[in-house]
Amino acid sequence: MKRKVRNYLELAKGGEKGFSIYVQEGAILNEKHRDAYKAIRLDNEKVQKEKTLNPQNDDEAIKLRMFMCGNFFDVRTFGAVMSTGINCDQVRGPVQFSFARSIEPIVPLEISITRMAATNEKEKAEREKSDDSDERRENRTMGRKHIVPYGLYRAHGFISAKLSERTGFSESDLELLFEALENLFEHDRSAARGEMAVRRLIVFKHASALGNAPAHTLFDRVHVGRNVDGELREEGDPRLDNLPPARHFTDYRVEIDRDGLSDAVEIIERL
Repeated sequence: MKRKVRNYLELAKGGEKGFSIYVQEGAILNEKHRDAYKAIRLDNEKVQKEKTLNPQNDDEAIKLRMFMCGNFFDVRTFGAVMSTGINCDQVRGPVQFSFARSIEPIVPLEISITRMAATNEKEKAEREKSDDSDERRENRTMGRKHIVPYGLYRAHGFISAKLSERTGFSESDLELLFEALENLFEHDRSAARGEMAVRRLIVFKHASALGNAPAHTLFDRVHVGRNVDGELREEGDPRLDNLPPARHFTDYRVEIDRDGLSDAVEIIERL
């Protein structure tokens, strides 16, 4: 999920100042750390060449961390370990996600695919030589994709207002994070997962920065189960044993228990 949030931000912000992405495919992280040293240690030629750099004191360590947080959205959001040779210390991010878990057991299927193009001239020549069929298929390579016909996954997210004070994660960053979560798969299609979508995004907003209710008690208020004639039946209900497998979101129901909820906690249904 973090990867897809990063991908969305790259598309939405396009490298805009303050919204660069730290963890990118093929990126050399130490060179990004070096940029922080260049900004802090002006006119220091050693910064350009040294393979190992460390903060000279606590004050410089704070400046390096805040440079990384200020320039990279994913550092101030998710945190990062930046003590790899060129040391910018560590940042503990205010936003974390759990692994998503399917509501019911899923059934993965294997699909065969073919590639008609050859990788190089040698491969093409070998295929032409070995194929004696009447209908010659010059450049066919077999492969496989794994798909899930349908699965509904649930994941939990956590945002610490107190930790956000240390990284500079702002209200506008939070809104951008929610926007990314709502559109997580809109620009991330493939044949194997072409119709993935975020179906619900439920947010619990606390009046206090330290929180007004434990996270697990709030998550317990969200009930997800099979929709049987308009009635929600949760996993483990023996009456579900003879039901056919789910193949659509309408095969499920999502209900939120609002009874007895503290006035200091607001439930926001983004989706």
